[in-house]
Amino acid sequence: MNKKFSSTYIIGIAFISALGGYLFGFDFAVISGALPFLKDQFGLDAYMEGFATGSLALGAIIGCLVAGRVSEKFGRKRGLLVAASIFGLSSLAMAFAANTQLFIVARFFAGVGVGMASMLSPMYIAEIAPAPVRGRMVAINQLTIVLGILITNLVNYSLRNSGVNAWRWMFGLGAIPSTLFFLGVLWIPESPRWLLKMGRKNEAEGILQKIGGSDYATETIVSINKTFANTTTVSFKTVFEKAFLPAVSIGICLSVLQQFCGINVVFNYTATIFESIGASKDDQLLQTVFIGAINLIFTLLAMALVDKLGRKPLMLIGFAGLAILYIIITVLIGKGNPNVSWFLLAAIGLYASTLAPVIWVLISEIFPNKVRTLATTIAVVGLWAAYFILTFTFPILYEQLKEKTFYIYSAICAIGFWFMKIKVKETKGATLEEMDTMFSPH
Repeated sequence: MNKKFSSTYIIGIAFISALGGYLFGFDFAVISGALPFLKDQFGLDAYMEGFATGSLALGAIIGCLVAGRVSEKFGRKRGLLVAASIFGLSSLAMAFAANTQLFIVARFFAGVGVGMASMLSPMYIAEIAPAPVRGRMVAINQLTIVLGILITNLVNYSLRNSGVNAWRWMFGLGAIPSTLFFLGVLWIPESPRWLLKMGRKNEAEGILQKIGGSDYATETIVSINKTFANTTTVSFKTVFEKAFLPAVSIGICLSVLQQFCGINVVFNYTATIFESIGASKDDQLLQTVFIGAINLIFTLLAMALVDKLGRKPLMLIGFAGLAILYIIITVLIGKGNPNVSWFLLAAIGLYASTLAPVIWVLISEIFPNKVRTLATTIAVVGLWAAYFILTFTFPILYEQLKEKTFYIYSAICAIGFWFMKIKVKETKGATLEEMDTMFSPH
């Protein structure tokens, strides 16, 4: 990190705010380990299995919409506090659910908390971090997501022989990270960009001075204020005006393509996939641990590359590589070949080092200041809607098409490669204020 910036302060803020990503990772992964137990407990068919998994995404869509309003009116910090509170309470509600309906309602509210955090954590980090290190700092959010996935998978595996109520412990333990997140957010400062928007210049200046000194604070305030000049109330209609539409449409398309690429079915339905090639319940849970470990290792690689190699090359590599790997995976599952696990791990590693972290960097930075909050909301809502469609339809598709389901995801990855190559510009090293003109039609 550049010596003129306060590395310790910036990294500390980024890690604490990125604990919202840990909650995302927890709820994202816990269902994979708990699903075999839930199916036994509640007798879930393919439709209910998909809905129990995907209900998180429906809540997350509401959470994104709530987060946008709360963060604009009350600040990013208070929005993160609300997210932590909702998540903690819903974790306990899932643990004590007496039937399928109550579980799904509780998981829906967990999704509200996760959705708020999934939008606010990367946006907050992007608004705090200086341009030269913004990619790495926003990628910390993805790092905490994968840490949440790995730790949750390890806990799930350790609880596998705890009896019929093992799944209750799996969900209830989510109250611990949500409490830590809540306490951490109490310490971090408010976003200086939001403070300036609210006319609280002195507070914003003090935070920016802590980040990069007096000169950095002065330059940043001037730059931010230019983008706020003549700003009027922003509505959803404003976001889709000609000046902003290119950036917004790119953000939405990338968010949807990142989910429709299909990799999250490997995370959420590991047990289903490995059950189809004859793996035992213990082996199914063990595979989730391997997946979590590979996910973490390759996310660390992505953090080293995102500000050096750039956003666009990583996204192109991710889409192209997954399109090829899915074809191989389809053939191996069809033959019942246990070596498919190696190619599934390769797909996870490729995704973790490319599409997974880079999409959060892009949607936290490409939108102009004037519409950043609403545009980020729309893009993340698109992401969660796509995640719901993906996770709801997979059990149904897999029941009908079996391994050939992965051919669909391969085709979508090919479309993603084309879209990224033709439509998206490189944003590495650009300030948030420079994004105002980068995707403008003028």
